[in-house]
Amino acid sequence: MAEVEEVTEGCNLPVLRRNQENEDEWPLAEILSVKDINGRKLFYVHYIDFNKRLDEWVTHDRLDLKKIQFPKKEAKTPTKNGLPGSRPSSPERDVRKTLDLQPATPSSGKTLPIPVQITLRFNLSKEREAIPGSPDQALSSSSCVQPNHRSTKRKVEVVSPATPIPVVTETTQASVFPQNGSARRAVAAQPGRKRKSNCLGTDEDSQDSSDGIPSAPRMTGSLVSDRSHDDIVTRMKNIECIELGRHRLKPWYFSPYPQELTALPVVYLCEFCLKYVKSLKCLQRHLMKCDLRHPPGNEIYRKGTISFFEIDGRKNKSYSQNLCLLAKCFLDHKTLYYDTDPFLFYVMTEYDSKGFHIVGYFSKEKESTEDYNVACILTLPPYQRRGYGKLLIEFSYELSKVEGKTGTPEKPLSDLGLLSYRSYWSQTILEILMNLKLENGERPQITINEISEITSIKKEDVISTLQYLNLINYYKGQYILTLSEDIVDGHERAMLKRILRIDSKCLHFTPKDWSKRGKW
Repeated sequence: MAEVEEVTEGCNLPVLRRNQENEDEWPLAEILSVKDINGRKLFYVHYIDFNKRLDEWVTHDRLDLKKIQFPKKEAKTPTKNGLPGSRPSSPERDVRKTLDLQPATPSSGKTLPIPVQITLRFNLSKEREAIPGSPDQALSSSSCVQPNHRSTKRKVEVVSPATPIPVVTETTQASVFPQNGSARRAVAAQPGRKRKSNCLGTDEDSQDSSDGIPSAPRMTGSLVSDRSHDDIVTRMKNIECIELGRHRLKPWYFSPYPQELTALPVVYLCEFCLKYVKSLKCLQRHLMKCDLRHPPGNEIYRKGTISFFEIDGRKNKSYSQNLCLLAKCFLDHKTLYYDTDPFLFYVMTEYDSKGFHIVGYFSKEKESTEDYNVACILTLPPYQRRGYGKLLIEFSYELSKVEGKTGTPEKPLSDLGLLSYRSYWSQTILEILMNLKLENGERPQITINEISEITSIKKEDVISTLQYLNLINYYKGQYILTLSEDIVDGHERAMLKRILRIDSKCLHFTPKDWSKRGKW
């Protein structure tokens, strides 16, 4: 068995931790750093295949030294980018390699017609209104979980012309949404309103571009971090605790606060201007001089105790940079931009007698050629799991409706962001499909474009959500959406819990045309 003194950075070994059920487990972990405090060794560990927010300092008694795996020795051959055996390259080779990394055009595959209309066809139980002329049971979705004792389904028919488009490869689709062994085909929508750009990025929860060619992930913008520059410093949480108003927050990830703050047990923030200080006494002195009782900028929404403030990253640079520093503590994929000029920040607050307290925020580019309506989005931990995340998302789409265009979040999304967006898209689209009414006894019809225009959700996100819910099928030359009773009941229960909603009548927002401005 190895000794504690032999444990160094880069070693892998099981480490004792408590799981959510408060049970002991020994997951494999990597030693990222070792420090000695008063003769006591502490080890900073990252649990392999676990989220980085669970990384922590542990003592030697939690290490299983019997199963330690020491780091492999570096190869003696010349290396490039840490890969043994590869020889150093010249700048010309690097340029050629960069050019070769362009995505290759896949071979043309099968084609499916473009859906134009969705026809709703209902066949409900006796408790609901029965509609004659329902299709036979062969229309039910094989992917949906159907109750054995029920044969009632709600069906949506997509009527499509003969215009073909290439289908996204099944390999790509399977990687986007796990299908338990079965891959679904993409369903494209008819061309809609004009956009600034036709560029469509691929990501975890949206479709490939309409020409069937998977485009490379967009690696710019405030939410995307360049992982090639990761080092051992940025992989470790550097702030122990943050006091923000009446809350104490334990950061999840690294944030580039000044070095002198990293050694403090608590970093104190003014909850109105987000200025950081090193002691409670400094904070008290600051509060005597700080006149702010709400975020700087314009209040563009207020209903009850909830308000939204629009903040220009150029006009309020200090606040915007402090907000980015705070957000980086809880967003792993965020690249911190000290140049906040190209961004707008929308801060959600809760009001009481002491002022407007920050709950969360999202940022967006003043000019986005990819139709992004959100760059970064965050609900602070004390306010999570209370419906504020969906409220932020709904507000971002309300702004897109006023601007008269569709939008989508910048990628990649964080794990919590991805869950929130999938849930919001699902509830919003199901709400529209279930509220369609009959006209003159005929089945109501709606197009993918109409869903996109009503909700301001980008067409690719509409289609991917329908596929994620296992609603879409192809039957007798038509696309059929099957809403099982389980999906309907689950949606109704979810909507009953969703108390916080955006009231468009309380929004006072005038969009600006930033393209006509010489400088932001």
